[in-house]
Amino acid sequence: MSTDMHRLDMTDTAARSGHAQTDVLGLAAFDDHHPPSRELIDDCVHCGFCLPACPTYELWGEEMDSPRGRIYLMQQGLEDQPMSPAMVQHMDACLGCMACVTACPSGVQYDKLIEATRQQVERRGRQHRTVAQRALRQGIFALFPRPERLRLVRGPLALYQRSGLSRLVRGSKVLEKISPTLATMEAVAPPIGRRVRIPAHMPARSERRMTVGLLLGCVQREFYPGVNAATVRVLNMEGCDVVTPPSQGCCGALSVHAGREAEGLTYARRLIDTFSEAGVERIIVNSAGCGSTMKEYAHLLADDPDYADRAREFSEKVRDVSEILVELGPVAPRHPLPMTIAYHDACHLSHAQKVRSQPRRLLGDIPGVTIKEIADGDLCCGSAGIYNLVNPEPARELGDKKATNVAATEAELLVTSNPGCLLQITDALSRQGKHMSTAHMIQVLDASLLGKDVGTLVDEAPTTVRAPDTPERAGGCACGKTGGCGG
Repeated sequence: MSTDMHRLDMTDTAARSGHAQTDVLGLAAFDDHHPPSRELIDDCVHCGFCLPACPTYELWGEEMDSPRGRIYLMQQGLEDQPMSPAMVQHMDACLGCMACVTACPSGVQYDKLIEATRQQVERRGRQHRTVAQRALRQGIFALFPRPERLRLVRGPLALYQRSGLSRLVRGSKVLEKISPTLATMEAVAPPIGRRVRIPAHMPARSERRMTVGLLLGCVQREFYPGVNAATVRVLNMEGCDVVTPPSQGCCGALSVHAGREAEGLTYARRLIDTFSEAGVERIIVNSAGCGSTMKEYAHLLADDPDYADRAREFSEKVRDVSEILVELGPVAPRHPLPMTIAYHDACHLSHAQKVRSQPRRLLGDIPGVTIKEIADGDLCCGSAGIYNLVNPEPARELGDKKATNVAATEAELLVTSNPGCLLQITDALSRQGKHMSTAHMIQVLDASLLGKDVGTLVDEAPTTVRAPDTPERAGGCACGKTGGCGG
């Protein structure tokens, strides 16, 4: 189809979908503060390579729910068309998985386009969401980027799980009838174990090769503390001093990805301040979504004269934990783990950060490990930051597709590098009655370095996320010693 004919076809589709854009107050869709770049939009040649890579196009087959269609809507906004409810709906429906960025042969920077457009939606289009939708988003951002508030949730959630009430609620499906979002939040909540104390400084266990800082995260810190503990141990065994400033907060990833620019940049500035005096050579991240945003601080804060240079220096230090381990090379001996692993590429690691080979290399270097690839591996699992909370039905469909493909590998363990993916796929597997344990990549490497057996990672219980000999089980701190290291 020619470009002109295709644009005419999209115009007709937009009109059928309510995109005549005349039913609003007449304000232009975009203001003058960082609207989506016309130059980046013009990079799109409407080839359609993005369509099969896009999860929402895969689900619905609707042009305006593809990257190409959304770019067309952005172009309309730049031509002073008003922001309609349908435009907001199609932008909100995007998972922001960036699979289209990987698929695009023209190098269209859809990541920057959707980020800029969502900021416009937050400033100029929120009135097109229902009161319930706006309240839900406010609730999400009052809780999830605030680890101190998540910490308060741990106690009641643990009591709810241990009392057996959770099984009763899930069995009755009452939450699904009341609110799909509440049902999703209840379903993806991981088992609550003992909190892990991560000392502010953990010295290398061998000759020091580097001093690194570690982002503790929000959900990771409070609901998957064993991942942080395993990260510290592995880095220590590979010759790194690990610094974890106790005052660190959210990195701003959830807010930035949702278009909440001012909030996200406030979190970013605070994190830069926190690590500014830490004296670290690298800043290590074990959560894909966090890492992708932290690597973009230089772009996000380019207009801030007080932080532009500091943000650039900060971003240059950021590494996913798999990147730094491959960069350093192994010194600690790997012990055998005879098992098959299905490795899931977290979208913000593989597409946003282009980190694909490093986790596979680290896992493949463990004696006895066999890696099985997942069919349609580039397709998002449906977690996507807050997506499975604000769009629970399509997120569940995507989770079910992913779980079916994961189960088809017949692997013993599902491994990924993002807490949201762990939560989402664990729930989807459980919903299908499949029994496959799940773990973060660093937990598998930790088990090998510690000489643990396969049983510390794999069991026959329904899907769980377990760290080998984590302090939750040992009753200690990140060093792995019972009673802690005193550090």
